[in-house]
Amino acid sequence: MRNLDHHTITQAVLDRHANTDNPRFKLIIDSLIRHLHDFVREVELTEAEWFAGIDFLTRCGAITDSKRQEFILLSDVLGLSMLTVAMNNDKPEGCTEATVFGPFHVEGAPHYELGADISNGARGTPCFVQGTVRDPEGRPIPHAKLDVWQSDEDGLYDVQHEGLAQAQARGMLTADEQGRFYFQSILASAYSIPTDGPVGELLRASGRHSWRPAHLHFMIKAPGFETLITHVFRKDDDYLDSDAVFGVRQSLIADWMRKDDGTYEVAFDFVLNAAK
Repeated sequence: MRNLDHHTITQAVLDRHANTDNPRFKLIIDSLIRHLHDFVREVELTEAEWFAGIDFLTRCGAITDSKRQEFILLSDVLGLSMLTVAMNNDKPEGCTEATVFGPFHVEGAPHYELGADISNGARGTPCFVQGTVRDPEGRPIPHAKLDVWQSDEDGLYDVQHEGLAQAQARGMLTADEQGRFYFQSILASAYSIPTDGPVGELLRASGRHSWRPAHLHFMIKAPGFETLITHVFRKDDDYLDSDAVFGVRQSLIADWMRKDDGTYEVAFDFVLNAAK
């Protein structure tokens, strides 16, 4: 097919996929092509702007490594991550809501016994965390696996510290027979997402701030239940209504109580949805 123009090229590309065997893949790629082509026509994209976009994505790839995922960060700040989470986590009333995964999860975090201090030297005010894992009927889920991670008081995750040899403020725990969990960590602090890469440039160009409200990440797994990826947010945080990645849910906000000795404690109960 020759002499395609900006009116006819879209259908030509779609026709090339006519023999695609996987119907789900065909649905996705065809829709992506139509929307991309319509976007280019709508904004009358220039060649210079197209090159700038290619350069932006190239630099997102270049800065991504095993400790930093710039494409997840990009998805987060565009609201795509939370949109996908919201569409795929329509749970029965009473189940704990999901939110964004974020770019700083690490596989293979150290396992701790209940009551242990997972901060492992991370800077911050000590905080005791406790709660339960239950099913929608209120029954405890014994031996649920909890993967926990957070930033330190400087707003950095352990993987952002150059030369740090050990995991800090992250760990794996197993709930007891009654679904209870408890551990020591540090007070969650608000922090800026990384702005030294392409996503930071995007935020500055958009006149947006880069801050996330203070939170503690949880990923909870148990046989017979859907995996839950969520946060627990601090009630008193200034960024709850302007989270840079749109991840706040009212049901995930908790009181982080200051004790007489200056340390903190927070309690939160999780309700898992049964697997389909």
